[in-house]
Amino acid sequence: MPGLIGRKIGMTRVFTDEGRAVPVTVLEAGPCSVLQVKTDTSDGYEAVQVGFGAMKHKRTSKPRLGHAAKAGLDAAPRLIREFPPADGDSYEPGQELTVDLFAEGQRVRVTGVTKGRGFQGVVKRHGFAGRPASHGHPMSRTPGSMGPGTDPSRVIKGKKLPGRMGGNRKTIRNMEIVRVDSERNLLFVKGGIPGSRNSYVLIRKQ
Repeated sequence: MPGLIGRKIGMTRVFTDEGRAVPVTVLEAGPCSVLQVKTDTSDGYEAVQVGFGAMKHKRTSKPRLGHAAKAGLDAAPRLIREFPPADGDSYEPGQELTVDLFAEGQRVRVTGVTKGRGFQGVVKRHGFAGRPASHGHPMSRTPGSMGPGTDPSRVIKGKKLPGRMGGNRKTIRNMEIVRVDSERNLLFVKGGIPGSRNSYVLIRKQ
């Protein structure tokens, strides 16, 4: 199973048969269309190219429209990603992949882009404890020492400093599927996943 491209709807909760509330993230998983099946002989590596969503014709380039037409699609997908194929699986261009690839209780890994936080200091960005906040201390949220002095006369590579926070690709592994809604192409995954509402995610088998 290559995986699916999806969209984060938001968070809610579901109740088990025992009445216990479980926090879940609702994902719109597919349907996705197979655009191309890459092989070692033709492309140098094996992959299944999958598309999600649809773009307007007037906003789509001709090469992208032609690539979608080869797979028998009327519109070019909005998002295209590649997944490594599983052993024994065979796919054809134009084949539709739905949320039925997954089952309740299955473990998956979800990849998304974290929310952008802008330029942040070391307390928020790296979790520094800060310095004394009372008695008029002038540097309560500063990073403190930058490292050694005359030798080596530079800031060591990798030093945690203020900077732009968020907007990074992040994968959460071993997430449990609580519920599968085949009619609406929805996955209910236990816990939170990175990204804002309506952001795109990749869902792969653990």
